[in-house]
Amino acid sequence: MKTMATALPDVMIIEPARFGDDRGWFSETWNAARMASVGLDFGFVQDNHSYSARKGTLRGLHYQAPPRAQDKLVRCSRGAILDVAVDVRRGSPQYGQWVGIELSAQNGRQLLVPKGFLHGFITLTDDTEVQYKCSDLYAPDCDGAVHFASVGVEWGFAPDAITVSDKDARAPAFADWTSPFTFGAA
Repeated sequence: MKTMATALPDVMIIEPARFGDDRGWFSETWNAARMASVGLDFGFVQDNHSYSARKGTLRGLHYQAPPRAQDKLVRCSRGAILDVAVDVRRGSPQYGQWVGIELSAQNGRQLLVPKGFLHGFITLTDDTEVQYKCSDLYAPDCDGAVHFASVGVEWGFAPDAITVSDKDARAPAFADWTSPFTFGAA
């Protein structure tokens, strides 16, 4: 397993080893002991799995507010996505900055998106599946979103080529939103 830093401290790329032969390959995508040995111990309690039929489907930018904030470990198990994390911890030197990483079934990479970051992704291929682990259970009363076009993320698609849910289309703009996260808070 390799871990790689991104331009945003605390957001990490994790690349599990793949072991292959003429049949294909095997990869251990999560091992609590191995992750803890490199300082990644999140106590994941929920797995989510999404399917998007069309290229250009955008899901995000989402968060779950304290006290039910979530760390997420995201991977693409079919197709490819641009996975995005935006630092929204008030007082952070990187507040409002974002990073986008291509995750695909082919590259096997995963993105660790900690609490205090908005998360979203756009599908780069048709028939895309995304799976992610969460460190807390879904709590509807803590669920939130920020409008995907209001943070300056370069999604790589013309606005009329992006498909979003009604919820995401109606989300408040970043400039009109108050973050529930504080830099340095546990």
